[in-house]
Amino acid sequence: MGKEDDGRLLIVIPAYNEEASIGGVLCELRRKCPQADVLVVNDGSADGTLRVCREAGCPVLDLPFNLGLSGAFQAGLRYAAQNGYSYALQFDADGQHPADAIPAMLRAVQEQHAGVVVASRYLEGKKGWSMREVGSRIIGACVWLTTGVRIHDSTSGMRLYTAPVIRRLARNMNSSPEPHTLACLLNDGVTVAETPAVMRERKAGKSYLNALSSIRYMFQTCLSILLVNRFQ
Repeated sequence: MGKEDDGRLLIVIPAYNEEASIGGVLCELRRKCPQADVLVVNDGSADGTLRVCREAGCPVLDLPFNLGLSGAFQAGLRYAAQNGYSYALQFDADGQHPADAIPAMLRAVQEQHAGVVVASRYLEGKKGWSMREVGSRIIGACVWLTTGVRIHDSTSGMRLYTAPVIRRLARNMNSSPEPHTLACLLNDGVTVAETPAVMRERKAGKSYLNALSSIRYMFQTCLSILLVNRFQ
């Protein structure tokens, strides 16, 4: 990955029915991050996701049924913890996350002594007023209210975790790659840094979020942040 990183990096890609996009994602990572290890967590896909990964020669953790994003990513974190990785990066299978952003995230660990680094769409970019962006504003406000720390893009799904955080999240069944986990980590003294990233549109397939599910996600996430951190 570069001189800034002396430890091993595992890129964890939870994938559910991403046959149309996962091949391109793996090619990009192989080209731009050749020193990183990649693990696809096939989350009970019903399409050809597993076949595409195996044809690409990528290691796959093949789950027998769908656990959802949280369960799939935690399975990847357990793999990272068991195999002694220094860093684990959550990376989407749909082509939205840019591999070019990874070196800056690794540098932030060293320069800011961060335990978690978030690739932020809004650190330099302007946050608009779409439903998703309004939800991000509200969730970010809840994080700030409960931690006193402003995270510009608390809903970003591209996050880098260091070994101590990997071990903690891997053994805690209630941990998930969601904003309330960031809030809990912040309240426990973990430094969360942000680096700028330009996310892309989904290359193929369909997002699980529609208007109704976006509202539900925002409400549930805000409630989790407020309640979990209230009773810590």
